[in-house]
Amino acid sequence: MNKVLLIGNVGKEPEVRYYEQDQAVASFPLATTERGYTLQNGTQVPDRTDWHNIVLYRGLAKVAEKYIHKGDKLYIEGRIRYRSYDDQKGMRRYVTEILAENMEMLTPKQTAVSSPAGKSAEPSVQQDKTTQDLPF
Repeated sequence: MNKVLLIGNVGKEPEVRYYEQDQAVASFPLATTERGYTLQNGTQVPDRTDWHNIVLYRGLAKVAEKYIHKGDKLYIEGRIRYRSYDDQKGMRRYVTEILAENMEMLTPKQTAVSSPAGKSAEPSVQQDKTTQDLPF
């Protein structure tokens, strides 16, 4: 099983690209932090922050374009993907990405955006399963 659950803060504004008639892909870094602690002998263990490359497709990418900003706290559920490419100098580069299938925005909205039914818009989004096997 390939399953990842993350809660973290967006590191920079999402980069959104469009391909094939209004289909979108968004990517951004997400920082997760493991809090530091003090051992019984008084030794301080510092915070540890890890950065993750998040990739969203189609509907989730469009939500990211509209609603996600640097510093926002997100819950991401997805899977790990490893890929490699050759850079401009011909060097082989390796990338680890999280392909998001579910996303929930945890940062409270500063201005309430209401839908006609009176519910707040886009609190949680689930990726449709047809986008999981895209070649990107």
